[in-house]
Amino acid sequence: MALKVDYVVRETAINLRRNISLTLASFLTVAVSLFLFGGGLLVREGVSNATLQWRGGIEFIVYLNPDVTPEQRDAVQRNLDDHPEVQRFSYVNQQEAYEEFKELFKTTPEMVDAVSPEVLPPSFRVVPEATNSDIIESVGLQFEQQPGVAEIAYAKDVVDSVLGVSNFLQTTILVIAIILLVASVMLIVNTIRMAMFARRREIEVMKLVGATNWFIRVPFMLEGLLQGLLGAGVAFALLPVAREFIERQVTGKPGLALFEQFAVTSSEVTGAGLVVLAVGVIAGTVGAGVAVSRFLDV
Repeated sequence: MALKVDYVVRETAINLRRNISLTLASFLTVAVSLFLFGGGLLVREGVSNATLQWRGGIEFIVYLNPDVTPEQRDAVQRNLDDHPEVQRFSYVNQQEAYEEFKELFKTTPEMVDAVSPEVLPPSFRVVPEATNSDIIESVGLQFEQQPGVAEIAYAKDVVDSVLGVSNFLQTTILVIAIILLVASVMLIVNTIRMAMFARRREIEVMKLVGATNWFIRVPFMLEGLLQGLLGAGVAFALLPVAREFIERQVTGKPGLALFEQFAVTSSEVTGAGLVVLAVGVIAGTVGAGVAVSRFLDV
C-alpha cells in the first residue's frame, strides 16, 4: 500500500492532538535539554576563544603600559633576547591587539566601538625554555619591575583556572542535559505508545485490508521526529540568548582578567545550533522507532 503525503500529514496531526498534554511535555523537555546541551557547546567555544592568546606554548605575557615609550619597549625586548631561559617571544603591538580584540568581539559591535588601539596594551608573548611552573614564574618576575611593564600574566594561573571553571560548567550542564534528553526520549516513546494503543482497532483493520507495517509506522515516526525537531528549533532560537547570558556572567569579573577574551561568534552559535537540531531529530526518531517496534506489534 503506497504512502500518500496527505495521509501521513493528517494522521500525524491526529496523533499530536490526541495526546496534547504528553506532546507538550515531551516537546518542552526536548527544548530544555537541547538548550542546555547547546549552552555547554557555547561554553566550550568561548573558552577556546578566551585561551587563543595562550596557544603555541606561550607560558607568560608581558603586558606593557599603553603609553610605553620606545626606549622602555626596546629595553624589555633586549632583556628577553638576552635571557637564557627564554626560548622565543613575539611582540604584539596596539594595532594587532586591536585587530585581535575586534575578531573576538565582532558579535558585540558596541564593545568594539568603545575601544581604540590606543587604550589597549602592547605585549610580549613569551615561550620559555623551562616547563617547570616555578622557573617560569621566576623568569616572569624578573620583568615585573621594569619601566613600562604593566603586569605579567601567567598561563598556569589564568588558563588553569579558566579551564577548571569551564570544565566544571560543561560537565554539569551536559550531565543535566543528557538526563533531560533521556527523559524526553522516554516521553516521546510513551506519547507514541499511547497514540498507537488508542488506535489499535483501526490499526488492526488496516492490517486486515493489506496495509504494510511501514504504512502504519510512518505517521507515528513522523510525530516523534516533529517533537524532536520542534524542541530543537526552540533551543536553537534561544542559543543567542544563552550566548549573551554566558558572556555577561563571565566577563568583567575581578580576578578573572582572561575571561575578558571570552566570546562566542555568530558562526559558532550557528554551528552549535545545527548540532542541536541534529540531536533533536535523532532523539525524536529513535524514540518513535523504539515505541513503534517495541510497544505494539503491527
